[in-house]
Amino acid sequence: MKLNITLPKFLRIGTLPLVLILLMAIAAVVAFTRYAFGIGAISDLSYSYPWGFWISFDLFTGVVISSGGFLMAGTVYILRIKEFEPLLRPSVLTAFLGYIMVAVALLVDLGQPLRIWYMMIHWNHTSVLLEIGICVMSYLTVLAIEFSPVVLERFPKLHKAAHLIHRYIMPFVILGVVLSTLHQSSLGSLLLIQPQKLHPLWWTPILPILFFASAISVGLSMIILESSLSSRYFQRGLETHLLAKLAKALPIALGVYLVLKFGELAIAGDLGYLFTSGIMSLLFWAEILIGVLIPMIWFSIEKNRTSPNALLTGAIITLLGLILNRFNVSWFAVKHPDPLFYVPTFMGNVDYFPTFPEVAVSIGIFSAGIMAFGLLAKYFPVFEAEHHHVEEVHETVHGLHPAPTPGDD
Repeated sequence: MKLNITLPKFLRIGTLPLVLILLMAIAAVVAFTRYAFGIGAISDLSYSYPWGFWISFDLFTGVVISSGGFLMAGTVYILRIKEFEPLLRPSVLTAFLGYIMVAVALLVDLGQPLRIWYMMIHWNHTSVLLEIGICVMSYLTVLAIEFSPVVLERFPKLHKAAHLIHRYIMPFVILGVVLSTLHQSSLGSLLLIQPQKLHPLWWTPILPILFFASAISVGLSMIILESSLSSRYFQRGLETHLLAKLAKALPIALGVYLVLKFGELAIAGDLGYLFTSGIMSLLFWAEILIGVLIPMIWFSIEKNRTSPNALLTGAIITLLGLILNRFNVSWFAVKHPDPLFYVPTFMGNVDYFPTFPEVAVSIGIFSAGIMAFGLLAKYFPVFEAEHHHVEEVHETVHGLHPAPTPGDD
C-alpha cells in the first residue's frame, strides 16, 4: 500500500534551498554558542593569532568579491555604456548582500560585538580601520539606495518613488565609486603597518594600489560567475555577448596587475625570494598562475569568451587565484611566534588551525547570502532590464531615444 502525500506548495523546497537552510541553521547554533560563552568557545584564535580564517574569508574576501557593484554602476551610469544595463541590478544586489555578510561576520569575529558602533563616536584618527569602517558603512547605505528601486518597482503604487530615486541616482553612484575605490585600496593600507611580519613577496608600499587593481579583476569575474549561475538556476537567458566583453577586458586588467606586482618586486630588489622562500614561493606562484597567468591566456582565446561553460570556468579559476592572494597577504604569509622557541604566558596559542565552528559560521553566512539573492531574484524585478534590452539597446546606443528608466511601464 503506497501513501501519496502531497505537500502544500509553500512547503515544497528544492535540494539547494534545503542545503542552504541546513548550513544557516548550523551557523546560527554556532553564533548563539559564541555569544553565550564567548569567542573562545568556538574559535582557536588568541592574542598570538588574532587573525585567521574569519578575517581572510569574511573580510578580505567578502569585500573584494563585492567589487562588481561599483564597476557595473560606474560603467552604466557614469560612462553611460547602457548596453551593460542587464548586468547592473544583479551586480548591485551581489555587492549589497556581500557587504551585509561582511558586517554580520564581523559581529561574530569581534571580541565585543555590541561595541561595533563605537568607532562612529570614538574616532582613532591614526588607524586605517577608521577609514575602512566609515567607507563600508557609507557604501552599504549607498548600495541600499541604488537597489531600492528594484524593491519599489515590485509594488505599482511605489513606481513614482522608484522613478524619483532613479532620476537623482547619479550623485550616489559617484559617491559609491569613490567609497569603493577608497576602501578596496585601504584594506591594503591596513597591512602596511607590518613590514617585518608580512613576507617580502607580499609586503610593499604599493599594497593599496595592488589591492585596487586586483579588485577590478575580481569584480569582472564575479559578474561573469553570478550571471552564469543565476541563468542556470533560474533558467533564464545568459547575456553571453555582454559577458564576452567583460572577459575580453580581464586579460588587460590582470596584465596591469602583473606588471605592477613584478615591477615592484624588481625595484625593491626582492625577485630573489621568488624561488628561495620554500612554501612562501609555492603560495606566491600558485596565486600568480591560477589567478593571473592562466586566466590571461584563457580569456585571450575568443572561443572561451563566447562559450557559457568556458566563461564560468575561467571566472572560477580567476576568483580562486585572487582569493588565494587575499589569504596569503592576510594570513599565510604573516609571521607568528615560533612555538618551538616561544612559551607564551598570556598570549594564548601560538599554533592556529580553523576550527569547525569557525568554518561553519562563515559558510552559513555565505549560504544566507545565496538564499537572499535567490529570494530577491525570484520575487523582485532583479533581471527585469533584460526583457527590454534586446529591442532598445540599438536605439539607446545610437541616441535615437533615451534609455529606459526604472518604473517606466
